[in-house]
Amino acid sequence: MRKRVLFLCTGNSARSVLAEATLRAWAGQRFEVFSAGSQPTGKINPYALDQLAAEGIATAALHSKSWDEFAADGKAPMDLVVTVCDSAAAEVCPVVLGDFVRTHWGLPDPAAVDGSEEDKREAFRQAHRTIKARLRALLALPAEMWDDRIPLKQALDRIGYLQPEDGVAAHG
Repeated sequence: MRKRVLFLCTGNSARSVLAEATLRAWAGQRFEVFSAGSQPTGKINPYALDQLAAEGIATAALHSKSWDEFAADGKAPMDLVVTVCDSAAAEVCPVVLGDFVRTHWGLPDPAAVDGSEEDKREAFRQAHRTIKARLRALLALPAEMWDDRIPLKQALDRIGYLQPEDGVAAHG
């Protein structure tokens, strides 16, 4: 059975979208992947779309949406919710309730970078490199780990500290 994963941030325009599109491209039938925001901007950041397109990852189905879309009665429950907001920068992370595993993979917001076009593109490249390192580690978790929430949560929390230079096994 496919696991349902939601990447959650504030605006749902950059980090959560990068994670959603990348995991969807890599996961095959293992995961059903979504992203949302507690205060969605209503549009995907063009630098996020450019970064995904540069890596050959589909962007056509992406749109900025509210967490409320997934919390409504009658919606299929999530198995995993990953917040990607940057609490280290005093960014408020959405509070989510439900019977799912929660983990936090904080990332600086590349959309908050000021500077030249190249500075902004580099911020999105770096955010995506970090997201990809963490997604590789998620995909490397043994399927049976999903049957025991405590070690799963511990493994997911450790993944939230991975950086691209940590040498996670390649995937895509």
